[in-house]
Amino acid sequence: MHHHGYLWTGPKQRFDNEALRRPPHPDPPPAGSKAELIQRYREVTAEFPTSDLPPLETAYWLVKPRALVRGTWDEAKEATAWIGERLAQYAPRFASESDRDAARLASMVNSLATRLDSGADVSLGFYLERPSYLSLAVVTCSPNRSNPELTCPVR
Repeated sequence: MHHHGYLWTGPKQRFDNEALRRPPHPDPPPAGSKAELIQRYREVTAEFPTSDLPPLETAYWLVKPRALVRGTWDEAKEATAWIGERLAQYAPRFASESDRDAARLASMVNSLATRLDSGADVSLGFYLERPSYLSLAVVTCSPNRSNPELTCPVR
């Protein structure tokens, strides 16, 4: 088991485009469906696996391009340290003063290693200044507990 880290920042409006954040349905629209539905299905099918947008289900980061992996670690403690470093880096830009609280962030980071050691994924999100959003995720791989059929993007 190992862990992959992902980071995304961008406009909240783009983050809110949920259609591009969920995998396409495994079956295409039935014959005779409206042209708009067929076009939307084609768009999502083409864009979901290549888009840098955070998926709604954390495990689906594993189907995204390998270039989006920000780090790979064998130990949960290493992955947790990476998250802690990113939180320290972005905390001054958090929109909410309570999200910037160092003690709160340290407590959050301290709880993550146990979750990762158990095989769970971790996904955190914070609103930043100028309606932007920060998404941090660490996905447990080989296999992923929630979606074991997803293959490792790196190994």
